[in-house]
Amino acid sequence: MKDLLMRRPIDPESLKLMLAALPNVAFDGWSNSTFVAACREADISERKARLVCPRGALDLAVAFHKWGDEQFEISFKKKRISKLKVREKIKKAVELRIKLASDKEAVRRGVALFALPIYAFEGSRLIWDTADLIWELIGDNSEDYNWYSKRTILSAVYASTVLYWLGDDSEGNKETWHFLDRRIEDVMRFENAKVQLKTNKFTKELNGLAGNFLQKIKRPTRNIDPNLPGYLDT
Repeated sequence: MKDLLMRRPIDPESLKLMLAALPNVAFDGWSNSTFVAACREADISERKARLVCPRGALDLAVAFHKWGDEQFEISFKKKRISKLKVREKIKKAVELRIKLASDKEAVRRGVALFALPIYAFEGSRLIWDTADLIWELIGDNSEDYNWYSKRTILSAVYASTVLYWLGDDSEGNKETWHFLDRRIEDVMRFENAKVQLKTNKFTKELNGLAGNFLQKIKRPTRNIDPNLPGYLDT
């Protein structure tokens, strides 16, 4: 399997603070009081903690999501999925990523935090990164506009499934997995409709004009050294 998009590992002290914060998140959310309590629990001065988490609890919430992605990647690489269809790979990936988020209340509090307008972009970027990771792990090799459309659609599927999961109290979250099946089925219908439009004689000319433009859209480069000046850590 090819190397994934270069992702910087979570700073050890950020991880330590985040893990120390989890017991308090259920009560105080990803708040400043949680951040202060995490500093005390991790035996790290608040001044030092602000160096690795300048935005306080927000950075801990971000670290929590990225830590979940890391755990998911490690676990998913052990799965044997090469013979599965793409839709089955996606289902297994989304299901595993959600199952690994064992602290449902921490996720719920994170959703509430990133729903705030001031943090909405940050939340959207985290969801996009998760969708990107899933596609990379299942072997997506798109080089054109499909790279963007796949991640946009999967981001919506993943986000809606997480929201459903947060309110699901069925045994083994079986209702969530039924919901996920339906969302993936909707995506497959959309993809089938795209194929039909490409072959339809009435829309073929229009598709040709749009295709000329879309073919100019390329995926972002992966060959970036994160140690070079100017690298933006996303």
